[in-house]
Amino acid sequence: MYLADEAWPDLDTYFDSESLALVPLGSTEQHGPHLPEGTDHFIAEAFARAAADRTGYLCTPTVTVGVSPHHRQFHGTMWADAPAFRDYVESITRNLTYHGIDRVVYVNAHGGNVEHLREVGRRLHESEEAYAIEWMWNDSIPELVEEVFEQPGPHGGPKETSLIQYLHPDLVHDDRLEDARDGGLVDWENHPDATRNGARTFYDAIDNTDNGVLGDQTDATAEKGRRLFEAATDQLVQLCEWLAGREFEALMPRDHV
Repeated sequence: MYLADEAWPDLDTYFDSESLALVPLGSTEQHGPHLPEGTDHFIAEAFARAAADRTGYLCTPTVTVGVSPHHRQFHGTMWADAPAFRDYVESITRNLTYHGIDRVVYVNAHGGNVEHLREVGRRLHESEEAYAIEWMWNDSIPELVEEVFEQPGPHGGPKETSLIQYLHPDLVHDDRLEDARDGGLVDWENHPDATRNGARTFYDAIDNTDNGVLGDQTDATAEKGRRLFEAATDQLVQLCEWLAGREFEALMPRDHV
């Protein structure tokens, strides 16, 4: 069920019988010369709506701008300051609790959002208003990502490229995949200047990659994207079913010792 498609009287039955919602979140930011700026929020919404279709749980509209100042040097990148993002997500989650939702899955596809969604979830958990957890698609299937790609890249790499080739092939500039690889940073894990003596030494993507992306984009295919999408959707569906099956009291903070 997609909330924005429904008339309000038709949501009454859902809120009477269910207490879980999926909230997709991503970003609008550069993803190299070959992918659209909406890559992250396209991916997040696809996962959330697929899981909602399979389970019947509620999917909300997508939060399309995230915490992305580290991509600001590239044309078109939009971002919310971290405190504003946290407050906004907390506010819309409280909207849902007003209607009876008490557990939320933040279906996230942007790494810059992770720590802030965890913080929002912690606030709601401490106040005992809701149990809200962050889910990142690639973290749910790490073995498959490693199996499929030699250099997956954490941003704009073949894993995201494959997903967009599968979900929105008309938005991928396939003729630019070699340029994306050659103008970016392929081997992120062995980058010699990412850390110095245990300290992370950079703040912005452009400090490491001239065109904003990492990994080997030429290793991407729509078929690999399909495999990733189906496997991660299975994981999200299982998470929803686990969460829906828990007693709310069991999800709340334990008493002080």
